[in-house]
Amino acid sequence: MKKYDVAAIGELLIDFTQNGTSSQGNPIFEANPGGAPCNVLAMLQKLGHQTAFIGKVGEDGFGHQLEQSLLETGISTTGLCFDKDIHTTLAIVQTKPDGDRDFSFYRKPGADIMLRPDEIKEELIKNSKIFHFGSLSLTDSPVREATIRAIELAENAGTWISFDPNLRKPLWDTEDHAKKQIRYGLKHCHILKISDDEILWLTGETDYDKAVASIQEEFSIPLLLLSLGKSGSRAYCGRQMAQMPPFLHDNTIETTGAGDTFMGCILHGVLQYGYKDLSQQTLENMLTFANAAASIITTRRGALRVMPEEKEIQECIKGTRT
Repeated sequence: MKKYDVAAIGELLIDFTQNGTSSQGNPIFEANPGGAPCNVLAMLQKLGHQTAFIGKVGEDGFGHQLEQSLLETGISTTGLCFDKDIHTTLAIVQTKPDGDRDFSFYRKPGADIMLRPDEIKEELIKNSKIFHFGSLSLTDSPVREATIRAIELAENAGTWISFDPNLRKPLWDTEDHAKKQIRYGLKHCHILKISDDEILWLTGETDYDKAVASIQEEFSIPLLLLSLGKSGSRAYCGRQMAQMPPFLHDNTIETTGAGDTFMGCILHGVLQYGYKDLSQQTLENMLTFANAAASIITTRRGALRVMPEEKEIQECIKGTRT
């Protein structure tokens, strides 16, 4: 028996999200705990799983705020490190008129990229059923080498590996470098979650089925999830393909964390059913559950501390079907 269901490596940072304006007309920003890997873990914790985070924050007020957020959420901080010299990474998240988000990162350097290979706790990865990572921990050294080390440990331990590129172009020195590192992630995962924008950017193919086929021809990923925004999502597993519509809300505030919430729910399904030879019905059920959860998080500010309960997700599904 393994101690953790999912361990994840990557960025843990403060998302400054706009929350109204001051009396002088200036935007007011709220310091929300964030970072895609921890958002995924927070969703899994809400669904009753045991999780652990691997990463680094600054030895500063924001770093300790983030540590406390993980503890309150139930995510193990066994793999959390502190940097005495480099401050916690910050992100400014602004919402565009069309509802999409614009990210500005304060990360040159930021504490998350300072995680070293020797700071990876081998036993933590060996004691996890799934190891999850994204591409932000592949942008810079030494965290890139730390991530590669963690992936090697996971492969040697027979741990399932999941990957979400979560592309943020401003954080890469060149797009060619981004593609190289993301392709490395594709080569080493069993479960892939990728967005419509990302798969177009990576393959240049506008037909999603053809884009997925080109990825599968090269990398043979057993379970691939494709998020399509307002068009829902798809799942590809072996010869099976499923597509489910989204759950749209009139009171959507922002989409920050929606993809991470979706990913957490998918991994919840993987922990129940595995990632190979899934039936179309199973894939449809997993997508429905994940789409519903993602829709709920769009009605809340932040993500990590406000993930939906399973009961809320089921009520969302039931309410739409009746």
